[in-house]
Amino acid sequence: MTRAEILALLDERQAAIARRDVEALVRLHAEDCVLESLTAGTVKGRAATGEVYRAWFSAFPDMALTTDHVVIDGDRAVLVSTVTGTDSGGFLGLPPSHKPFRVAIVQFYTFEDGSISHARHIYDFTGLLLQIGVLKAKPA
Repeated sequence: MTRAEILALLDERQAAIARRDVEALVRLHAEDCVLESLTAGTVKGRAATGEVYRAWFSAFPDMALTTDHVVIDGDRAVLVSTVTGTDSGGFLGLPPSHKPFRVAIVQFYTFEDGSISHARHIYDFTGLLLQIGVLKAKPA
C-alpha cells in the first residue's frame, strides 16, 4: 500500500470509531487479522476483532480517540494517540464508576492487500484503572 492509501485507511478507521461503527471497523481488517491488546490478549479474525471494539464501546460509550503523531514505514504505521472517555458501561465486568479518563495509546499496524493484517494497541492501562477508580494510588 502507498502512504496515501494507508493514511486514507487510517482516516476511515478514525471516522468509524467516532461513529461507533463496529462493522465498518471490522471491514478494514483482513479476514485473518490479528489484534493484540492488554485487555483482550491476542485475538484472531474479524469476528473476534469486532468483539474487542464492541466491549470498548459498551464500557466507554463516549470514547474518543485523537491521533497526535503518525509514522509510516513501508507497510507499517505507528500512531501515538490520546483516548478519552467515561466509564459509564462498566469495564472488565465491573460496575460503571462514571469517572472520566484520559490516557496515551500507541497503535502499531501492519497492512496487507489494502487492509489491516496485524494491530497491536499499547496503552496506559494502570493510568486508566487509576482514573476510573479500579486501582487506588498510595500517597508518595
